[in-house]
Amino acid sequence: MARYTPPLRDIRFVMHELLDVEGTLKAMPPYAETNRELIDQVVEEGGKFCAEVLFPLNRSGDEEGCHWSEGGVVTTPKGFKQAWEQFKAGGWPTLTCDPQYGGQGLPAAVGIAFQEMMNSGNQAWAMYPGLTHGAYDCLHAHGTPEQKALYIPKLVSGDWTGTMCLTEPHCGTDLGLLRTKAEPRADGSYRITGTKIFISSGEHDLAENIVHLVLARLPDAPAGTKGISLFIVPKFVPNADGSLGARNGVKCARLEEKMGIHANATCVMDLDGASGWLVGEPNKGLNAMFVMMNAARIGVGMQSLGLMEVAYQNSLDYAKERLQMRSLSGPKAPDKPADPIIVHPDVRRMLLTQKAYAEGSRAFAYWTALQADIAFTHPDAEARKDAEDMLALLTPVVKAFITDNGFLCANLAMQVYGGHGYIREWGMEQYVRDARINMIYEGTNAIQSLDLLGRKVLGDNGAKLRKFGKLVTALVEAEGTNEEMAEFINPLADLGQKVEKLTMEIGMKAFGNADEAGAAAVDYLRVIGHLVLGYFWARMARIAIDRADSGDPVYRSKLATARFYFARLFPETAMLIRTARAGAAPLMDVEVELF
Repeated sequence: MARYTPPLRDIRFVMHELLDVEGTLKAMPPYAETNRELIDQVVEEGGKFCAEVLFPLNRSGDEEGCHWSEGGVVTTPKGFKQAWEQFKAGGWPTLTCDPQYGGQGLPAAVGIAFQEMMNSGNQAWAMYPGLTHGAYDCLHAHGTPEQKALYIPKLVSGDWTGTMCLTEPHCGTDLGLLRTKAEPRADGSYRITGTKIFISSGEHDLAENIVHLVLARLPDAPAGTKGISLFIVPKFVPNADGSLGARNGVKCARLEEKMGIHANATCVMDLDGASGWLVGEPNKGLNAMFVMMNAARIGVGMQSLGLMEVAYQNSLDYAKERLQMRSLSGPKAPDKPADPIIVHPDVRRMLLTQKAYAEGSRAFAYWTALQADIAFTHPDAEARKDAEDMLALLTPVVKAFITDNGFLCANLAMQVYGGHGYIREWGMEQYVRDARINMIYEGTNAIQSLDLLGRKVLGDNGAKLRKFGKLVTALVEAEGTNEEMAEFINPLADLGQKVEKLTMEIGMKAFGNADEAGAAAVDYLRVIGHLVLGYFWARMARIAIDRADSGDPVYRSKLATARFYFARLFPETAMLIRTARAGAAPLMDVEVELF
């Protein structure tokens, strides 16, 4: 009984009024012709595909799941293969890919809107093209000319799909422990042997071939992560002309039974002397794979943004229609036996929390995609470097902050429904189940927090963080004397100062005891998340104030949501700063026997 309407008006607000995507892209030769009309047309048509083709398969796909049979054959739920064919026919796999390989060459700032809508429509289905695009990114950056010519056009067209095979039964995050072996052969290929688990989209019937990117260890490799290499291991070994050759020694041993994303094939993959080809340099595989992993981390943020949006839309509909009790301040629908539950303060709190996090995350994520476009294509070297630094700093925040909030919001949507949310009929419980994995895979959110604090902030003595801080400072200085902006600017300025002090304090403590960084990291990332969202909500409030008299209710809604965010969500930072400062002792001084 759920529904999904692509949020085209808010997407246009973010792209054109907040970020001026068209104006920013004009400085980049590959995207100079990407105008507002084209952007809106692509987003609108993409929204139709997501709402009309993918969304109707979401519940049925969840209920049916994928099917495994002897020989490692996996069949996706009814309708999924047909949707894939429509996806290909519409040219959607090619959207942001290199024209040299058959892509349309559109910017990431356009592609990210389509990512969001795909995930609102059907997260489990969207994972198949999502991982394929990650494989494309990795090979585009690190493949040989021959590998690019052979594999990339097929990935771009959607004729082939891709995966990344990292995790093994005995090691997840600690990839230095992996045991999969790669033995060189005389013909330049490698014999790959091992087992990989939790491989999303590892086997299916959507495409004629699957290109696995596999981490493995060469015979003379050094121990740890410095001894990991990356290999292309196709399901079918392609011939020189791209036609399919022999079946390779890689197959799905079983499907994982899991809490959510039932319609995505999460596989245990056995590699039994499979033929593989080295990508990049020996023992440098983790560096090459990080191209795919970083793209995937932003993609996971988009999964949760998509779920936030669709869950919010449905809980809002329900709150407007469900009659239950009377308003505490007197009947609001006296002609009815009870008032709609949207009159109750706590229901409004739950709805506005979803709205504030969804709209704030959209602004943040789309801006991040624009930084990717700048980092890869801007003609000015300094602009590229600044954008690269912003991407490095904020990728873990996109992944962790948005997915934490996505799970929170899915739970709130279910809570708005009450008991009806807990049963399958209304669709909310699926969003809760699907949202939960996003906090775990592609590096748990605790790992993202350690990456942010340890590598991205303390690792360069705060240089990248100060670059983002300059954006905040510029906004504060521009709006600091405007009384109408005080409720947004004053708390943002205050948090900026507190982040600077908190970072220095944690850094000093961690210098003497590394556990201090580990103890503070999760809270610290959430503080930074609010600093980023606060920055964008203040900017959106400025636009809303300027256009309040336009007659468009979007601006009144945006301003009201900004006020809610700063009044009810942003103050969480005070508690987080206090718990981050509590240090490692309350955690690490507890003897194991006392647990």
